[in-house]
Amino acid sequence: MRWGYGWKQGPFESWQAAGWQQVAAWIKEDIDAGKTMSAAALPKWVFDGRDGVHADAGSFSAASHTVLPRSSHPVYRRQLFPDPLLGESSRTGTTVFENAGVRLWHAGDDVAVVSFLTKGNTVSDAVLDGVQESIRRAEKDFAGLVIWQTAEPFSYGADLKGMSSFVQAGNIAALESMIANFQATSQRIKYSLVPVVAAVRGMALGGGCEFQMHTARTVAALESYIGLVEAGVGLLPAGGGLKELAVRAAHAAGGGDVFAQLKKAFEITAMGKTSTSALEAKEMGLLRADDVVVFNPFELLHVAKAQVRSMSESGYRPSLPLRQVPVAGDIGIATFKSQLVNMLSGRFISEHDMEVSTRIATVLCGGEVDRGSLVSEDWLLKLEREHFFALAQMPKTQERIAHTLTTGKPLRN
Repeated sequence: MRWGYGWKQGPFESWQAAGWQQVAAWIKEDIDAGKTMSAAALPKWVFDGRDGVHADAGSFSAASHTVLPRSSHPVYRRQLFPDPLLGESSRTGTTVFENAGVRLWHAGDDVAVVSFLTKGNTVSDAVLDGVQESIRRAEKDFAGLVIWQTAEPFSYGADLKGMSSFVQAGNIAALESMIANFQATSQRIKYSLVPVVAAVRGMALGGGCEFQMHTARTVAALESYIGLVEAGVGLLPAGGGLKELAVRAAHAAGGGDVFAQLKKAFEITAMGKTSTSALEAKEMGLLRADDVVVFNPFELLHVAKAQVRSMSESGYRPSLPLRQVPVAGDIGIATFKSQLVNMLSGRFISEHDMEVSTRIATVLCGGEVDRGSLVSEDWLLKLEREHFFALAQMPKTQERIAHTLTTGKPLRN
């Protein structure tokens, strides 16, 4: 059966290419030739010249022979972009700004939305520049900004292929510039004069996770898979992710033992763990207690925009940049390192795993300073950059990156 074979080649693609009438004719031929599971005749409306069942105006009803619009029940008003039907076009508002990386748009209201245009919604230089420009325009003309993607994932993180090409070409200056711009964008999100809300569904990995960590609030669909996974390719989070974990640990400690609060953060980053849901991401500390989890992903944008308006109408202002973050210091690093030595001796990790994990611990603990020292966010960001660049130039890290880009799987070397 031609129509059955077309289905197996890929849902809808071959049907759309052929057109509704051609597919109907194929089905009729197969019925006439006895090649179908049923000899029942197709209804007359199949051959009445229409191009399909669904369209922007609604869906054809065989019972009434009319096109019926989508349900107007109040529950569907929360679905600004419901699950699209075959034949419906995507309507995503009025464009305010667009470059090669992002599109900033609005739906006729006071909340701007920025969506990435890259494959897998990865973070490239164009995305970084576009997000910063989007925040600038939101501060000037809107109540706030939502980072929302038209389709999953939220983001697979930084453009690994682009970063690898810089290292292979020996262009470390370009890599340094990109990481510095990444950190600047994360900080721009955090200290925007208007609330920036991340609307997350699907994968939010690496840099995508770091972006949502810096927003004023995250609204996440239940089926969101969030993680700082850089250790899997021999790197560490350098878009402000480790800095944010260190800051959150200090807040959670409330003047007490910071190291106790860092244990979970170290484990999830050193092992590159990804949450199995948005609720688990809260337990892991990658989402905050006041971040919102929604069960229907098609209500995500509605809820995110409502969060923006609520914060805006409450007189939202960002906090001042942190200059006194208590850290675990050299004693914390030594404690983590002793654990790693035991794991290395037991062959649970490789020597390069230990190298990566030790550097992660060093950043989380604020570097080789006295326990309880007060450091700034800038200090923690500098540590991220230093250790990221050191790892990026190591042969074993480059082997991991190349293997992941080629196979899509991690390499343990």
